Amino acid sequence: MGGGEVVSGGGVVMWECVNGEFPTLLPCSPRQQATSYQLPPGSTGWPIIGETLQYLRTARNGVPEKFVADRRRKYSDGSCKVFKTSLLGEPMAMLCTAAGNKFLFSNENKLVKTWWPAIFEKLFSNTEKIDYSKQAVRNRKDIFPFLKPDAVRKHVGVMDQVAKGHFDTYWSSLDQEQVIKFHSLAKKYTLSLSCRLFLNIEDSQLIAKLEKSIQHINKGLVSLPVDLPGTNFNRAIRASNEMKKEIETMIVQRKIDVMNLSLIDREALANAPQDLMSSLLMQTYSDGEDQLTEDKIAKRLCGVLLASYDSIINTLCSTVMFMSQLRPVYESVLKEQIEIAESKDEGELLNWEDIQKMKYTWNVVCEVLRLQPPVSGTFREAISDFIYEGYIHWNVHATHKNPEYFSDPHKFDPSRFEGHGPSPYSYVPFGGGPRMCPGKEHARYEILVFMHNLVTRFKWEMVYPDEKMVVDPIPFPSKGLPLHVFPRIYVIPQ
Repeated sequence: MGGGEVVSGGGVVMWECVNGEFPTLLPCSPRQQATSYQLPPGSTGWPIIGETLQYLRTARNGVPEKFVADRRRKYSDGSCKVFKTSLLGEPMAMLCTAAGNKFLFSNENKLVKTWWPAIFEKLFSNTEKIDYSKQAVRNRKDIFPFLKPDAVRKHVGVMDQVAKGHFDTYWSSLDQEQVIKFHSLAKKYTLSLSCRLFLNIEDSQLIAKLEKSIQHINKGLVSLPVDLPGTNFNRAIRASNEMKKEIETMIVQRKIDVMNLSLIDREALANAPQDLMSSLLMQTYSDGEDQLTEDKIAKRLCGVLLASYDSIINTLCSTVMFMSQLRPVYESVLKEQIEIAESKDEGELLNWEDIQKMKYTWNVVCEVLRLQPPVSGTFREAISDFIYEGYIHWNVHATHKNPEYFSDPHKFDPSRFEGHGPSPYSYVPFGGGPRMCPGKEHARYEILVFMHNLVTRFKWEMVYPDEKMVVDPIPFPSKGLPLHVFPRIYVIPQ
């Protein structure tokens, strides 16, 4: 251990997945600085704000990976495995290699644990002290039965039904070329599907009300934490409370409905749609853990709705943009999806077997996720002192666009994901290890079902061919992704 660099317990780790590179950040605490161990190279910038403004500037310019790449070159000619910085008021260290990713994922709840900034506690009205690590484990345990692969297979038909309804409602009037704002319509599709699968609601007015709350909450997450009337943060707190209250009211009514149905017709209850809300209400535990209260179920459902909102929307936007700009990729996706469409009877919905045939389309989406990950990441806190490669940090920018792991890393090439795919821990849009995103399969099916309906029914061109995705703090199309859209007329492949 002598001569190495140490990470001190109590430090914050940020796992970031921004535009293809995943940084892991840990702070350099006073305790750490008092040791004889060498600190990583780097700078913590200005007092309080650190290098946050520089980071946000590169993100808003559509190149968030530049923040990491510039510092890696500055401190060791691009071979830097970790550097120190300061973001969001916390001094941190960033890990920059696939080995760093593996180290972090493999030491969840051993050397590092889940951590969230105080702004989250204020925003979601958590008055009690929360152990986020234990809460994360319980959350995964609660929702996994609904999101496990065998369960998600049963959702494919509903996903296709909702997608068809979406296109019939918002796109079917396009009997000639028109301009639509894709980003806005993708929001409607994503939230409608989430509400159907998670809450079993289809009321458009109620869905619009929830969407308004989600938009206020998202703005509050990236605002100054000033709780004064008229501020984004204040509106976000009120929206969070209103959303939780609205869902809690649904839960109370659902409990009444379930109790009444169990008394009248147990067979009907067994065959009733199993949305996530019902799954959580029926959850039982044999390990002595407390049952979920209505308040806790409401918080779980709010969290799932928020987590599934922007990530799916922005992946759809990025996929449509890349396919618009790369004609051969578009043609190959179209061919695959047309073959599937032609194998179906009239009115027949997609099923799990159809999803398995969408291999090339999913490779395209994987390449989109490599180049344009939809989320910036999560946070980790060091539990105890430890040493890693003399430094500590993990960064998505360090692997997704690193030629050490991906040849010609800025080239769009879906074939990277054929066979065994990328080397382990170099491609991590869904995280890894015990904290692998539990909604990975759900996201895969949702995206593929939407793309199937889009490419088989419509053609499109970008109004602004050079439009980019910018990050503030999550990716979104800078101009809302307006598209020239018109119905598809295709010849059945021979």
